[in-house]
Amino acid sequence: MGNRTHEIWNFHLVSKIIDSMADGVFTMDDRGRISSWNPAMERISGYSAEEALGQTCGLLQCSRCFGRECPADVNKCRIMEQGHAEAKECRLRHKNGHDVEVIKNANVVRDENDTVIGIVETVTDLTELNRARRKAEEAALRLAEVHQMDNIIGKSAAMQHVFQNVKAAASSQATILVHGESGTGKELVAGAIHYNSERKDAPLVTVNCSALSETLLESELFGHVKGAYTGAVRDRRGRFEEAAGGTVFLDEIGELSPFIQVKLLRVLQEKEIERVGDSRKRKIDIRIITATHRDLYSQVQKGHFREDLYYRLKVFPIRLPPLRERREDIPLLVDHFTRRMNASTGKRVQNVSRQALRALMDYRWPGNVRELENAIEHAFVLCHRDRIAFGDLPIDIREPSGGGVCADPAAAAGLPAGAKRSRLTKERLLALLEESGWNKAAVGRRVGLSRTAIWKYMKKWEIPLQPEDA
Repeated sequence: MGNRTHEIWNFHLVSKIIDSMADGVFTMDDRGRISSWNPAMERISGYSAEEALGQTCGLLQCSRCFGRECPADVNKCRIMEQGHAEAKECRLRHKNGHDVEVIKNANVVRDENDTVIGIVETVTDLTELNRARRKAEEAALRLAEVHQMDNIIGKSAAMQHVFQNVKAAASSQATILVHGESGTGKELVAGAIHYNSERKDAPLVTVNCSALSETLLESELFGHVKGAYTGAVRDRRGRFEEAAGGTVFLDEIGELSPFIQVKLLRVLQEKEIERVGDSRKRKIDIRIITATHRDLYSQVQKGHFREDLYYRLKVFPIRLPPLRERREDIPLLVDHFTRRMNASTGKRVQNVSRQALRALMDYRWPGNVRELENAIEHAFVLCHRDRIAFGDLPIDIREPSGGGVCADPAAAAGLPAGAKRSRLTKERLLALLEESGWNKAAVGRRVGLSRTAIWKYMKKWEIPLQPEDA
């Protein structure tokens, strides 16, 4: 291949590469006139190559050019004296009139005699990147809003005590132990502490200690180095390192194995970690918040949890009361979840009926606030009116004989304390109705159930409200 042919081939190769680039590339001659304009520049600016060729770069109306507006004369442009312009964020004016956020870079091209023969400029479109950045910032803002103190719902004395403890915890750097039954909102409290603390601008990293095996949990928390075990093909940071300057929330801390308990104790004492397979110690700056539904002190007494770790974790304990201990908060929570479901479903449910609210107040709530939220979501599936009715609620809340009723079933049924219930079958109910002249209240008194409960059993077993011959 001759030199001339080789040069032509190289020229076409470079042209193809430039035309296939995602970044905009254009060149100007020594007079500042545009001499080439790749397809990416057509997309970014809206100007076709035919429209741009022969024009000056003033066509783009760049918002920044050496800290001032772009001069019309290329000889007055400082690119000629400096030889290059460092990359900077700026805005270009699109042909349609809107601004496009870009990174712009420029370099002077010289021949073998050091004579300027032109200028090459690259333009990187930041539109998608900035859109993604704004979405991430908005998501972080929404996450922070979710964990504001206002999102922990309650007016009861028990919850007022929780609010005071959360505010005190947020203003300190102490290790926090949040304990409460499943569904009481432990993660919400951990988030409120973090997002109201000095660490709010750093990450909040959550790890569920019961969801992973000991080996996976160790790698997840501490990270690993390449070759630490089969499948470790590269170094990996753990959650402790990812949370640098922020907070690590360890949920279900009572499920930790003895081995991980020892390693966590070292983290709390030394403020340093070792990645799996590595001997190098790495200093970390994190705050640790833990949560459990277990009685950790009982676990310590049984030898299942380290006593020294227990006292390290419970520097400042916060107990979340179960929902059955703060029933006065149920109407507030129902209203909160109703408004949230209205927003997500487009429905316009205003409230709940008195009978439905009574059932919600009487229920024992073994699943606590999470179960209440699920109950309202269930009701929204069935509700086609502006009010949630008793029949829209889940069956275990509507049936007073279910496992979720109050500790005193007679009280839940509206009967005197200590009144006994009898096992009821369809056949026995029919016999009792006959004996009582179909008086539901009288039947209820005989079996220790309310009139409403008798009516529900009749509906369940498809027994008519009056005898067929009536």
